[in-house]
Amino acid sequence: MVERYTPKEIGKIWKDEEKFERFLRIEALLCEALEKEKRIPQGVSKAFSKVKISPQKIRKIEEKTHHDIIAFLKHISGQLGDKAQYLHIGLTSSDLLDTTLAWQIKDATKIILKDLDLVLEEVKKKAIKYKDTLCMGRTHGVHAEIYSFGLKFLYLYNDLNHERRILAESLSYVACGKVSGAVGTFVYFQPKVEDYICKKIGINRANISTQIVSRERIAYYLFILSLIGSTIERFATEIRHLHRNEVDEVKEPFYKGQKGSSAMPHKQNPIICERLCGLARLLRSNAAAASENINLWHERDISHSSVERVIIPDSTITVDYSLQKFKEVIKNLKVNPKSMLKNIELNRGIVYSQKVLIKLMEKGLSRMAAYDLVQKVALGVINKSSNFRDEALASKELGKFLKKTEIEAIFDPYTYLVNVDKIYKRFKLF
Repeated sequence: MVERYTPKEIGKIWKDEEKFERFLRIEALLCEALEKEKRIPQGVSKAFSKVKISPQKIRKIEEKTHHDIIAFLKHISGQLGDKAQYLHIGLTSSDLLDTTLAWQIKDATKIILKDLDLVLEEVKKKAIKYKDTLCMGRTHGVHAEIYSFGLKFLYLYNDLNHERRILAESLSYVACGKVSGAVGTFVYFQPKVEDYICKKIGINRANISTQIVSRERIAYYLFILSLIGSTIERFATEIRHLHRNEVDEVKEPFYKGQKGSSAMPHKQNPIICERLCGLARLLRSNAAAASENINLWHERDISHSSVERVIIPDSTITVDYSLQKFKEVIKNLKVNPKSMLKNIELNRGIVYSQKVLIKLMEKGLSRMAAYDLVQKVALGVINKSSNFRDEALASKELGKFLKKTEIEAIFDPYTYLVNVDKIYKRFKLF
């Protein structure tokens, strides 16, 4: 991922130096396990603590070997001296690569979950704060019925909360290492060696592997990350619409000294939300690439390798960056309830049409008869630029079934929120 969008904490996990240090730890743990079995002399594993990793030197060696793991092994062999004869016994490159990858995914996911929790907290605060704030609900981009602005946040909270659970639970499946040799048969040591190493670094081990763990795991993981990105994108799109001058219900934060346009000094653009929408596209593309990596030849080829070196670090970094920026937007969102009320009035009352429809049905009219009657009045309001409440009160046809007091009672916007508290109780936010 480009530095511009890379938070330091999660970015560190994917640096070459960190990767090589984890390789070294796995090699040391292998020697520890073999020492316990008396396969190699005691004290070999301690020699690894004196090894100093130089990514620059490893890359220099790789220019000749064209193989990163051999370059790594050659680099540390020189520092291990006569202990190097016990290095990498029974291992294949993917024992290091896949086990380290699982370890990195576990640690990256901890950071993602932490930042997701911070987002959830801000979303919850907004859901509570705006529970009774009236706004216009829209379907197809068109005014539908009066809504609670807080419910927008509660809906978001629900989705992100489920995605958090799925992501946390996925680690038992996704963060699985393998230390089983060239085709996964443990021909050079017992499976308990794999158990020992994976337990020491805090990951699960795959019950079965070939030269690699199955790539279904990685595809599943990246699809979860893309799901989080898409949920963020959906709400960012909501903010972008409500940010428009014609709507003016919310604005993403605009800071002192910030500039919106090199040409137009007045501009305050929803640039963070637009950025979040763009990054979600990357996450979905990466998830699609991960699904392509499932299909490999026999016990493994490396067509997946080059793809994963990009998509896995980038996806974890992109999600974490998106969460941090999304938290910033939610926390500092500028909300304009006055514009919300103004926008409710823009439709001149026609959004109350279903309430009139239901009231007529309660009086004994069939649904279609009531529908046609209400639609006639509503379309007349649109075409004449009049007011639905006035037209309903003046309608002789409606007057046959509804008293004026009954019609007037329909046009109370807060009746639309009568059961909102019951929805909130399902979440136990208070």
